[in-house]
Amino acid sequence: MPIISRGFHGRRPSGDHELPPGQYETLDFPVLSAGPTPRVPQDEWEFTISTETGTEHRWSWADLMALPAETPTVDLHCVTKWSKFDTEWRGVSLDVLFEDVESAADFTLVHSYGGYTTNLPLADLLDGKAWIAYGYGGEDLPPEHGGPARLLVPHLYFWKSAKWVRGIRLGRADEPGFWETAGYHNYGDPWREQRYEGD
Repeated sequence: MPIISRGFHGRRPSGDHELPPGQYETLDFPVLSAGPTPRVPQDEWEFTISTETGTEHRWSWADLMALPAETPTVDLHCVTKWSKFDTEWRGVSLDVLFEDVESAADFTLVHSYGGYTTNLPLADLLDGKAWIAYGYGGEDLPPEHGGPARLLVPHLYFWKSAKWVRGIRLGRADEPGFWETAGYHNYGDPWREQRYEGD
């Protein structure tokens, strides 16, 4: 008799939603982290974009709050196989933050408070694809889900949406982050089921 892991044969997708291959729908919001949860007060939070030439663009929490906000509703897909539909966020589009950044780089390495990193092509952060999110479900984003602010890149597996984000460094060469150096896929497209290196 086969062993079935509870939860990995979950609900059928609700409404008109389609699940990526190997995923199941969840109605809760699982908390998964690579280490302890950083507690970053808003008045100490800072976000930096560093170009390949060393130029830095910085925003305080007050600076971020002064920028135009968006309220994207997106589906999330975690590499651990859960998907959550119609999640409601509030944040600032990366298009706004990159508006005055001059760079010839194609790659980024995202840094978080607590030391976590993840890599993404710059193109995957622009054109309405990514946000610095500070609100979830009409409330402030709680620390366990990456508050005060996290990266939100919903078209890729959720480990690319770095919690507790503090900066993005631009580069001409790709540099793998925390999970990528541990054997996860370098890109992480859920529709192509790019979970691990070689997928």
